[in-house]
Amino acid sequence: MRITDRHGGTSAEPYGSRNLGGACGDDPEAVAANRARTAAEFGLDRVVFMRQVHSADVRYVSEPFGEDPPPLDGICTDVPGLGLAALCADCAPVLLADPQAGLVGAAHSGRVGTVSGVVPALVAEMAERGADPARMTALIGPMACGSCYEVPAELRDEVTMVLPEAWSVTRQETPALDLRAAITSQLAKAGVSEITHDTRCTIETPDLFSHRRESRTGRFAGYVWLET
Repeated sequence: MRITDRHGGTSAEPYGSRNLGGACGDDPEAVAANRARTAAEFGLDRVVFMRQVHSADVRYVSEPFGEDPPPLDGICTDVPGLGLAALCADCAPVLLADPQAGLVGAAHSGRVGTVSGVVPALVAEMAERGADPARMTALIGPMACGSCYEVPAELRDEVTMVLPEAWSVTRQETPALDLRAAITSQLAKAGVSEITHDTRCTIETPDLFSHRRESRTGRFAGYVWLET
């Protein structure tokens, strides 16, 4: 499991420099070069990217989608050496693995996807294919933290009716959401007990892309794969 940052790529500002997102306005050739460079650094020949739409839709994959990936926010595989990537710039990359079953998964879990349950859906999809949640390890990657992710009070109320763990306030005591706490609770309720965190806040960390901080910006990614 690996999390990239924004350094070491070929993209120009405001996407500088290792932008891995293909739908945010960057030069497609620069994005392709960044993806190829990152895959090579991780020893991967093939990587699956999704067309992320803030859904709870998940799918098993055995090869990359190509130039027109379907709308998905979670993928899993049992193919060794096939990388799975979740692109983010304030949402959370959530990476799952059950090495004994030979299954790994990646999810893009923002506010809408978290409320919809994309992470529990991915755990369930992997379990249907032989993984055991009790054996799974999970990494919740960098995201907008509960002290920075300011939202209107009405939106906080709407989200916390479904996910009470998400209730938070900013350092200025304004309404906020703590999606890390919500995703952690979802994983625990799904039976995943070994949960680790990259606790960096994207809004507060210049080494990472943040849509809230910069508006027009790139995407970093969480990668997971089975060793060959």
